[in-house]
Amino acid sequence: MDNSDKRCDDGGDGSNSGEMILNKKGSTSCPCEQNNIAITEGIDTIVLDNKSTCANCGKEGDDINNICNKCKQVKYCNAACKKKHRHKHKKDCEEHQRLAAELHDEELFKQPPQLEDCPICFLRIPTLNTGSTYMSCCGKVVCSGCCYAPLYDNQGNEVDNQKCSFCRTPFFTSDEEAKERNMARVKAGDPIAIYSVGCGYANGTYGLPQDYTKALEYYHRAGELGDAVAYNNIGLAYMLGEGVEVDKKKAYHYYKLSAMAGNATARRNLGHVEGREGKNQDRALKHYMIAVRGGDSESLKGINMMYSAGYATKEDYTKALQSYQAYLEEVKSPQRDKAAAAHEDCRYY
Repeated sequence: MDNSDKRCDDGGDGSNSGEMILNKKGSTSCPCEQNNIAITEGIDTIVLDNKSTCANCGKEGDDINNICNKCKQVKYCNAACKKKHRHKHKKDCEEHQRLAAELHDEELFKQPPQLEDCPICFLRIPTLNTGSTYMSCCGKVVCSGCCYAPLYDNQGNEVDNQKCSFCRTPFFTSDEEAKERNMARVKAGDPIAIYSVGCGYANGTYGLPQDYTKALEYYHRAGELGDAVAYNNIGLAYMLGEGVEVDKKKAYHYYKLSAMAGNATARRNLGHVEGREGKNQDRALKHYMIAVRGGDSESLKGINMMYSAGYATKEDYTKALQSYQAYLEEVKSPQRDKAAAAHEDCRYY
């Protein structure tokens, strides 16, 4: 039975390092030309048969690749044309940036997907990592209640529960066996197993040497395969300078990727960044509210502090309390309560 290490504390501040690119396309009236011609609105680049046109001098070619650094919508043949066209492009550039920021925020503050339900009891998996266990034998994440629950045979007789609750494989009996199972899941492309190896390198556990560079390699692989927690750890690495130079913009970028994929702790980290360092209390409140709906109790405390400081209303705090209570109702079960009582130091909600 493996418990993945989840290092999720906020490391400080950051700022947005990514710009969303708008892609406004039109089409000709002739169906056969629709795949070959795209004309963007305003003074934008014209693409004809995969060739670009300089927005300033009109030169065509596949080497027109000097892009406007701000809006990313207009191409030039060289820096001189870009500079000459700057005053003409300024108004369109600002409009592109405004629209891009609106679309970006719409995506950023969208309620993210929640974690998958437990494959045994079909109840929502708790947010805290103590509320579930990753089974390296079958690659399933099983809630604490189902891990603790007794196992029975076909005749209803209780049997040895030192087995996986899902696939009934006996638990590993040595660190070497645990490592072999985990690496088998890594070879199968299991993002949680890959993330777990990254944690092993970051912390020097699982028989692995402490190596932050290797940890980041595994975190990136896991994140690309859909593991939201891995992206939060990358953000933390950039915030603290673990294996990389401190880069708060990149930290914020990876926090966003993690939060939009459903990680409540990364969402809380965004709230900390906006509220503490960015001084943007409205955005901080939005992040905290989403994190609370995802089950993050620390974000609830953050909203309470904002209410005390006058940055949030009583209605905001009441709504947050209701959201958190709704989350608790979704994750509670008699069996999970028994598991929590048996391990008093292990909260699952």
